[in-house]
Amino acid sequence: FQREVWAAMAQGRSGLLHATTGSGKTYAVWLGALARQQPEAGLQVLWITPMRALAADTTRALQLPLPELAPQWRVAQRTGDTPAAERARQDRRLPQALVTTPESLTLLLTRERARQDFAALHTVIIDEWHELLGNKRGVQLQLALARLRRWRPELLCWGLSATLGNLDEALAALLGPQPPRPGVTVRGRIDKALVIDTLLPQDPGRFSWGGHLGTQMLQPVVREIEASGTTLVFTNVRSQAETWYQLLLNARPDWAGSIALHHGSLDKSVREWVEAGLKGGTLKAVVATSSLDLGVDFLPVERVLQIGSAKGVARLLQRAGRSGHQPGRASRVTLVPTNTLELVEAVAARRAALAGRVEARQAPGAPLDVLVQHLVSMALGGGFFADEMRSEVRSSWSYRDLSDEAWAWALDFVVRGGDSLRAYPEYRRVVVQPDGRHVVSDRGIALRHRLQVGTIVADASMQVKWLSGGTLGSVEESFIARLKAGDCFVFGGRVLEYVR
Repeated sequence: FQREVWAAMAQGRSGLLHATTGSGKTYAVWLGALARQQPEAGLQVLWITPMRALAADTTRALQLPLPELAPQWRVAQRTGDTPAAERARQDRRLPQALVTTPESLTLLLTRERARQDFAALHTVIIDEWHELLGNKRGVQLQLALARLRRWRPELLCWGLSATLGNLDEALAALLGPQPPRPGVTVRGRIDKALVIDTLLPQDPGRFSWGGHLGTQMLQPVVREIEASGTTLVFTNVRSQAETWYQLLLNARPDWAGSIALHHGSLDKSVREWVEAGLKGGTLKAVVATSSLDLGVDFLPVERVLQIGSAKGVARLLQRAGRSGHQPGRASRVTLVPTNTLELVEAVAARRAALAGRVEARQAPGAPLDVLVQHLVSMALGGGFFADEMRSEVRSSWSYRDLSDEAWAWALDFVVRGGDSLRAYPEYRRVVVQPDGRHVVSDRGIALRHRLQVGTIVADASMQVKWLSGGTLGSVEESFIARLKAGDCFVFGGRVLEYVR
């Protein structure tokens, strides 16, 4: 399937690669992109990833063949974790290949010189396309791709996935309703052994009918970790990850230092230490949330334990693929039910996964909030003319049937604040110049907009620091607001006392 992708890219074809986890999707598209490298300097390949942890791992993988195949190339990443000094370096001169997220790509498009920055771009690769397809982050990316295609009509676009049930629609959403050339779907035909089993309670008759922590299963989980090599223990939420990390440490104090915790609220340095420990095989086990279930390559991981329901066949297969992440090695995931009904669910999930019955992901249809945000972003990035922008927006899959009335409403909202907010000057974000170009002229509006780009809805968060200095991570302001001085809470694998 790698040769099939290389041949399609050499012919100027875009497409979707659907192949087994750990079978070599990354180099299928990366070597195809390198074969199309141009002698001129500047950004030539964009690699879009849905997660920061995946960005760091991908950057390392992309750098490996460069000394032999493209010695003059540089690969860099640009995410929320990128230091200010590296961002400034990229602002002066972008690398030939950039690994970034949908939000950071949109921020690049808000720059005045965005069109010049992307003048040499020839390939865009979207990793874990299934993770973006069914939500508004994917719609945001569709709009960004529509702008890049308008600037670069010959742009190649490839999506990667291992767990999609509706490949035709996924390809259509990636390439838009009227691509210049039909896209190609490549399926990886690598047979991979997949083992899905269930950890049964010692006394099923006394097993809880409800609850989600699953503390009754602690000793069976400890025995499984003892008997295995490096193990990933997945939970669905951060609070459950923190609880299980404490449970394991209390059950086995001698594991201190050899087991770790990973979730998106932890400080970048902590997350990088855990990821390095997994790659090096120095950690016995890591308790994690979805922050580690996408595409990250941890060869030493032998077992995956899923605490509670995986909440979907695709997610179960993704997490199973974190073990045996190499051709020829079996992937094994063990379901750990937290109550009796999840015993039944485990059977259903295992049957569906082994039968290949993966959920379809549907792209949202014309969300106006994403469109309004995009219009302000493009007004920042050099401005736009209304008729050109309307046809550009309709060239994306989710907005292919956008009505004239909905378009007029969105345009009016960014120019006047719509019927509801026209009395408030801060909502008149876009100004129409005499030549008809729509631009953002207020620097304060521009700054606030750039700070809020994205579709991920979350509570305001605050940094958690030691009194002596040093950052542990961030936690929701709504949680901190309920605490009084002297209260204790668990965060980052520690019991902390709230001082101020």
